Amino acid sequence: MQPAPLPRQAARTAAVFTALFLVLLALVAARWGPLEGVDRDIVVDLHRSAVEHHGWTHVNRVLTDWLWDPWTMRALLAVAVGWLLWRRERWLALWVAVTAAVGTALQQAVKSAVDRPRPRWSHPVDWAHYAAFPSGHALTATVAFGLLLWLMTLHGAPAAWRRLIAVVAAVSVLGVGFTRLYLGVHWPSDVLGGWLLGAALVCGAIASYGYAQGRRSEHESSRGGRVRS
Repeated sequence: MQPAPLPRQAARTAAVFTALFLVLLALVAARWGPLEGVDRDIVVDLHRSAVEHHGWTHVNRVLTDWLWDPWTMRALLAVAVGWLLWRRERWLALWVAVTAAVGTALQQAVKSAVDRPRPRWSHPVDWAHYAAFPSGHALTATVAFGLLLWLMTLHGAPAAWRRLIAVVAAVSVLGVGFTRLYLGVHWPSDVLGGWLLGAALVCGAIASYGYAQGRRSEHESSRGGRVRS
């Protein structure tokens, strides 16, 4: 296994994503007019297209409800956790599972606190329940693919495979965001919030795991030194 990325660099990146998310959260909670205006303009145009193009709308529903559904993303992570347990990498498996669980819990907590209404249409093409901000689809896809890419890097996967998964990840994370907007169940800032919070969680997991591994190595080295002396 290759060494984890530098915790300090990952921590700085996590701090940037967290700060950006908090700024966006404040604007959404304050119902800032310019942001709401941009949100509305984008989803109105997309909804008009969704109403007129039934075939394309059906494709987007299949993608968002099956391929990029949060439960599909969680299933991918469950497979990764099972593979890590099979390799007896219990500590890393726990880290991945806890990160995914924290992502779900944070998403639900923020939704409940902000309680932002979803877009409403006279002729809806899809339905979604609970509050809008942040997008659970966007957050879960970001966390799932971010963790999978990290695991591939940790285990020295060939560069060609990492590039392939990176392309799949980019298409999936951007694609699921588009489907939520096209189907009229989220505002653009909901999707952006899911991306930012998901990225902050992944970077935080990488940073904290690297830090914890460093402390474990130091502890084992000090124990080894005392035994030899």
